[in-house]
Amino acid sequence: MAMLQKNKDRLRALRAIKAMILIAETEKGAATALSEEAEIKILSRAAKQRRDSMTVYKEQGRKDLADIERDELVVIEAFLPQQLNSEELETAVREIIKKTGATSPKEMGKVMGIASQELSGKVDGKALSSVVKAFLME
Repeated sequence: MAMLQKNKDRLRALRAIKAMILIAETEKGAATALSEEAEIKILSRAAKQRRDSMTVYKEQGRKDLADIERDELVVIEAFLPQQLNSEELETAVREIIKKTGATSPKEMGKVMGIASQELSGKVDGKALSSVVKAFLME
């Protein structure tokens, strides 16, 4: 559809997603078909790459390249689960901390492991890490 509409940004993003999935499927020891969780990880990685590139391009004053990354990011995010807002993230992290019984920053790894699994694809890793760290410092 993107080809027929000559939507270059969408087409470029879809091709990048397809390439990442094909590479993952053909890796040595990979299952014949990727699970939904594996696909979400691939999409999350692609979104993170676009965010990081966009930041670098903005810092270098390359608005043209930052715009391309932003447009691709919009397409990729459409395939990811709905992202949690800050309130939902804080609530989820508090529940996970309560479940694990973590009380100090030393237990951040335990909390992050469970939180990463439960919230996979729904939140950026940096945001998750900062919220977990802030709550364990309280």
